[in-house]
Amino acid sequence: MSDFQHTLKAEATLKGVGLHSGVPVTLTLCPAAVGHGYKFQRTDLPGEPVIEADADLVVSTARGTTLGKGEVMVNTTEHVLSALYALGVDNCLLKLSGPEVPIMDGSALPFVEAIEAVGLERQNAARNWWVLKEPIWFETEERGTEMLGVPAPGGEFRITVMVDYNSPVLGTQHASMYRVEEFKDEIAPCRTFVFLRELEQLAKAGLIKGGDLDNAIVLEDREGTTQEDLKAVAKALNKPYQEVEIRRNGVLNTTDLKYFNEPARHKLMDIVGDLALVGRPIKGHILAARPGHFGNTSFAKRIKEAMREEEKNPVAHLDLTKEPLYDIMQIEKMLPHRYPFLLVDKVLEMDETSIIGIKNVTMNEPHFTGHFPGNPVMPGVLQVEAMAQVGGIFALSQVPDPENYTTYFLKTDGIRYRRKVIPGDTLVFRLELLTPIRRGLVHMAGRGYVNGQLAVEAEMMAQIVKDKATANPAEKANA
Repeated sequence: MSDFQHTLKAEATLKGVGLHSGVPVTLTLCPAAVGHGYKFQRTDLPGEPVIEADADLVVSTARGTTLGKGEVMVNTTEHVLSALYALGVDNCLLKLSGPEVPIMDGSALPFVEAIEAVGLERQNAARNWWVLKEPIWFETEERGTEMLGVPAPGGEFRITVMVDYNSPVLGTQHASMYRVEEFKDEIAPCRTFVFLRELEQLAKAGLIKGGDLDNAIVLEDREGTTQEDLKAVAKALNKPYQEVEIRRNGVLNTTDLKYFNEPARHKLMDIVGDLALVGRPIKGHILAARPGHFGNTSFAKRIKEAMREEEKNPVAHLDLTKEPLYDIMQIEKMLPHRYPFLLVDKVLEMDETSIIGIKNVTMNEPHFTGHFPGNPVMPGVLQVEAMAQVGGIFALSQVPDPENYTTYFLKTDGIRYRRKVIPGDTLVFRLELLTPIRRGLVHMAGRGYVNGQLAVEAEMMAQIVKDKATANPAEKANA
């Protein structure tokens, strides 16, 4: 999994019909700027309105996921979004000449192939990962859906699915994806499916106008199917009656299952596409029983709620008593600072793009003598310095000999002080990389919290420089 954002190198165009509308449509996947995310644009409507691929904009989950904004709708978004998400595309504008994404062959594979044909372009920005740190769940008794998200041991994006529709043909099926690299070959080719009993109902409801035995698996889900039933199916699919028959495996003719558990794998694909509506790549393990678009998108909304709560207090999950990643002795081997200017006591967590460090504030610190007598308040500039030192540890952890480097401030922006910091407080700093480290330049955004309340925030840029005393002759010449 890359730590950089990606977009497409060029436009990719697909043409087909909508599964339910039957309307011919052209879909063009376009490169987009950093932070753009996924957005649909209805080029067939006046003003070419744009709809963000956002779980909060889901207006229907009947036989697919529909996004709506005002009077503008986009139907059946899940297959193309699953392909973009699984292939690591962060930013894409999806131009659509009709109301529904083309169904193609009922799978995500045509979208995968179109994306791979143009290739990906790495962008100069870090991916905005959301790491699932605590269990999160959703269930509905009416639909029998149960969804649970838990931390993934290696920080991967994993999905495990169980489907059980009380069908003698389908039975109980399981599918899993433990690495997104499995998506192209194991998940993307799996087509949408529908039960025989549902076809006539869908046709009467004005749906599946673009349905065909070439883009959907039709399963017999009951015994005693009559010739009249098959005639109704043929009529729903606009097929001659003679062309419709049930094979021995319970699948209507013209197709064979690509995998014995193809329906479960397709459900997994739908989850990937619906979770793309969260707006950020996820590190976590999603377990789903009897999933559907309603459950998927409801679970995506739960995740968005958790994200919003985490933005308010991203260190709420911390156990301050756990064994630190770096203790004070290890920190002294990385930072050149010493008393009275060493302002980090320990580092609790660190990953590819973020770090969490601790500063315990005590009355013994010399600045409290004059700031202020009888009213000790930690100077704001020292709060920012402590935050910067945590960022320095992050930067120096990237080099093999951190003791031979020093970090220097280049600029600070957006400094805000939200509450007093006094002796007895524990400042918990969380810093996140804004752009990948290049040429020793480190650009991070940081926040400091006391008892879960935001105390200080700032955006900082610094440079790590090798000490001249330890630099080789070529490095000294360029210093």
